[in-house]
Amino acid sequence: MKEKTSPINTIWLGMILISVVVAAYTGHMEEITKASFDSAKSAVTLAIGLIGAMALWLGLMKVLEAAGALNFISKLIYPVMKRLFPHIPEGHAALSAIIMNVSANMLGLGNAATPIGIKAMKELDEINPKKGTATDSMVLFLAINTSSVTILPLGVITIRAVAGADSPANIIIPAILATIVSTTVAILACKFFSDKSNVENVKAEPVKETSEEVKEPKDRSQLYKVIIFVIFSVLIAVSIAINMTKVETITFDTFFKGFSNWLVPLLIAVFLLVGYIKNVKVYEVLTDGAKEGFNTAVRIIPFMVAIFVAIGMFRSSGALDIFAMVISPVTDFIGMPADVLPLAIIRPLSGSGSFGIMSEIINNDPNSFSSYLASIMQGSTETTFYVVAVYFGAVGIVKTRHVIKAALLADLAGITASLIFAKIFFEI
Repeated sequence: MKEKTSPINTIWLGMILISVVVAAYTGHMEEITKASFDSAKSAVTLAIGLIGAMALWLGLMKVLEAAGALNFISKLIYPVMKRLFPHIPEGHAALSAIIMNVSANMLGLGNAATPIGIKAMKELDEINPKKGTATDSMVLFLAINTSSVTILPLGVITIRAVAGADSPANIIIPAILATIVSTTVAILACKFFSDKSNVENVKAEPVKETSEEVKEPKDRSQLYKVIIFVIFSVLIAVSIAINMTKVETITFDTFFKGFSNWLVPLLIAVFLLVGYIKNVKVYEVLTDGAKEGFNTAVRIIPFMVAIFVAIGMFRSSGALDIFAMVISPVTDFIGMPADVLPLAIIRPLSGSGSFGIMSEIINNDPNSFSSYLASIMQGSTETTFYVVAVYFGAVGIVKTRHVIKAALLADLAGITASLIFAKIFFEI
């Protein structure tokens, strides 16, 4: 059977061909030739600059994972997940896998989330009365995944930091708000489109948990570690209080700016302290995770080169100006910059493609509104068709039912919310 061509292939090739045709008409052949080489160079330069930051943050995430952060978040969201998935039998392994997957996504652990998500889908298929057809639980699980439940969009923050943004982490609050909107819409859409005749009514034997919590003997060293954490917290609280007294009037603007500046150093310190308290060998685990960060940064170079070259040629040929003029009635009406619209279109289709477009926008002007909006959009939405293909493909689901409709509605909600919150927070 012939493999279907990914939409990003058609879009990318179309941009190259349109650039050449427009450049031939406008006489900008020299410009797009130069742009193709300059863009490729910029992509590699940015990707190399990412290596250090990606290594640091993936190392920190590894420490947090080893400290049991996934289990902690899983316990917090268990009551919510139990209500959202009432058809999963009590104690079944599917619910545990779903909770772990959502927890990993919340922490931005994409590499860990995907295999857990596939395991969850396989567990759900075991209690599926109609093999090959997605159940309500499967559809809802996929929709939640495609809505990108993320607390820390670390990849986006890293790109912003490397590109030289003044406040790389100031997208966290609007990105969280946008992803809350998209996730809420995803859940409501699934409930709305659900075929009541397909309600799962499956009885399955409860599955015993494979992992049991091991109680470690208490010792004085653990007490000392807690004391260190308390002292650190007190010192930070005192420092914040002293700094606040220097501000004449505390407004939302001053608070948000101060929060953005403090956030990254505090996260680094807290992650490492939590790992230390949980007896994690923080240095060894961080360096082990940093290797993964190095490999990730190297792997994205080909994708970034391809996207950067296409966009560079598209812009230099004059095609972007024509495109902006054609869609200006729409972009002016909703207040979206024309250069961000391609990201909104490609985001549900290709993760690597959208990441490359976002990186190019940020690299072009890291402190612009377009850069800010693109960052929030990338951090609060997901690659819908990739997630559906991978998760449903793992269990042979052919009839996907209403998952695409629900997921695309969530994407639209996430993009709209990103635009709204970007306008609210950008001027702060």
